[in-house]
Order: sequence, then structure tokens, then C-alpha cells
Amino acid sequence: MLRRSLIVVAAFLAALVVVPFAAAALVHIRVEGKTQTIFGATQPTVVASTPLDALQAAAKAGEFYAHVASSSFGNYVDQVGYYGGAGDAGWVFKVNGVSPPVGADQVQLKDGDTVEWYYATFGANGGPPTLALAKTSARCYAATGQDDTGAKKVPTGLVYHVDGRTIPAPAGHICFAKAHGLVWATAPGAVRSNRLP
Repeated sequence: MLRRSLIVVAAFLAALVVVPFAAAALVHIRVEGKTQTIFGATQPTVVASTPLDALQAAAKAGEFYAHVASSSFGNYVDQVGYYGGAGDAGWVFKVNGVSPPVGADQVQLKDGDTVEWYYATFGANGGPPTLALAKTSARCYAATGQDDTGAKKVPTGLVYHVDGRTIPAPAGHICFAKAHGLVWATAPGAVRSNRLP
């Protein structure tokens, strides 16, 4: 009986080695809806193995609706919050500013990755640029638009929002003389940026 138990335990351990292990990572997450930020304006962290896991962790933390549908092409997110996908519009994701050519359950995340889910309408040139905001010094910021490949360009009409003010920034950067609240950027046809203090 002891020998049989040892064989069963050995077989179980061997099976664990054969099954691929998807390590969880500590990643930043933001979910931008059609009309407003749904979750993570300041890009908080969640523990996730894939972008789909990150969205589900954010949905649980933020108590918002996120639905995953199945098709012959695999799993996909067909609705987040109030809006579902329809026609040329729907929910897509980027990892570190790049739109991977595979499904959200197929990308293995690493510690420190940034995952962004957003509602997009697609045209002849793909989806809209997503704005990324970075702090360049204590009170200075730079915002750029990133296309699906991660290529950066300052979009036309870029403006910053801070303390109830809207400030045009055609060159993409801005500095403040005194302390302020959260800063973020918008531009026509682009997905809102993250927010920074």
C-alpha cells in the first residue's frame, strides 16, 4: 500500500512538471472607457499572468463589469462597463504601449509591465493612438500618442488637464511653476492618458 501511494505521488509530481506554469507578475493596469476612465487613472498594480487576467483583477478591485466571450478564434472581451463591442468598435489592449498580434489570454506578462484596456473604433489605419504621460522632472511632463506598434508622435490638438484648467501643449510637454493636482492629457481622436501627480 505504501509503495502504491508513493507511485501515485510520483506520478502527480511528474504531471506538475509537464503542465506549463504561467507565473503571475506585478503589473500596472488602466481601463479607459468610451467616455471616461473606468479604472486605474494612476495605473495601480495587480497580480496577473496575462492581460486578460489583469482586466479581470481590475474588474474585481474596481467592481465593474467585464465580460469574456468565446469564439472559434479564442476568448475575447466583448464588453467592459456599459459599452459592448459593435461593428468596427470594441475592446482592445496594449502591453507597454504595443498592441500584440495575439489574444489577451496568450501574452505572458512580466513584473513592471503596463497593461491598458480601452474602447476603440477602428478605421483604415487601425485603432486610435493611446496617450502616454511621463514625468520628466519635478513639475514637468511629456505626453505622446502611441500607435498600435508603439511608435510615438505628439498628436495635433494635445491639451493638458490640471486643477480644472485645460492647457494647450502643441509640442507635447509642459512645466508648472507651483504645486498642483493630478495631470493628464487628451487629444482629438486619441485615448486619454494616465494621470500623474
